[in-house]
Amino acid sequence: MTGYPKFVEFREEGPREGFQIEKKIYPIEQRLAFIDMLSDTGLRQIQVGSFVSPKYVPQMADTADVFERIRRVEGVRYTALWLNENGFQRALAAKDVHIDARLLFYASDTFSRKNNNCSAAEMRERQRDWVRLYKQHGFAVETAYVMAAFGCNFEGEISQDRVMDDFRFILRLAEEEEIPVPALVIADTMGWANPEAVKRMIGGLREIAPGARIGMHIHDTRGLGIANVQAALGMGVDLFETSVAGLGGCPFASHGHARAAGNVCTEDAVFLCHELGIETGIDLDKLIAAAQAAERLIGAPLMGRVMHSGGLAQYRRSKS
Repeated sequence: MTGYPKFVEFREEGPREGFQIEKKIYPIEQRLAFIDMLSDTGLRQIQVGSFVSPKYVPQMADTADVFERIRRVEGVRYTALWLNENGFQRALAAKDVHIDARLLFYASDTFSRKNNNCSAAEMRERQRDWVRLYKQHGFAVETAYVMAAFGCNFEGEISQDRVMDDFRFILRLAEEEEIPVPALVIADTMGWANPEAVKRMIGGLREIAPGARIGMHIHDTRGLGIANVQAALGMGVDLFETSVAGLGGCPFASHGHARAAGNVCTEDAVFLCHELGIETGIDLDKLIAAAQAAERLIGAPLMGRVMHSGGLAQYRRSKS
């Protein structure tokens, strides 16, 4: 066991991952107010929306307008998701998008076809072109993801060897293109991970990439999200992608209720870190307020725990 990190970075995905799953398209003014609240919490990065097909994800059709109108706070990076070169070009054309150049890999071929309309092997090879495209525009690759890393609702169990093969490809690609190794993000896209599997996966990745920063994108689909976060923390992971109030999920990832595939809840994970003595730079009370605002906006109970109970600071202060 490596031991807990001293500081953990949370990258917020609620404004994108949260609203893309909803059948209703919420007014842009309400979403802007929500993003503005997140900007004041101490989060360093907020994924505002995605530049993807409006035919398949109409909820994100106005992402460029959102970037035009958000209130920016110094020190906060406002990012977007894209799945192909066209989406990247749209992100470049939008106002002040922070381009977090990323590479995307799928451990599940079926999920790749559903999410990206190509095989996992084809998507892997496309990443060579992505690296060169980023270079052409002056961006360094920041992160590389392997999605459905623990299992897939369509294909079942995913072997660790399959996942490590993708990460080895990433390392070779970085060497061939003479770029630094990006942060390597293990994505439990459909909530198949458990704490022991998380520790094995991180341990395996450290063996082949001992100097790389490792991140986790964890879904709480089956209730193990926070347990998996703690397992990753114990292995020294200091980068997590989360979603305030447990908003969202991938629209192609679940056979069940849409909201069941939500990303692990930001404020719950931040609360865990604070209880373990790990710094995050985040104001938990402001984050809880943003989560409660998200629940009012959605108009349905959301998955977060701390947003409904509050943290412990107020009780500790009253007893001191």
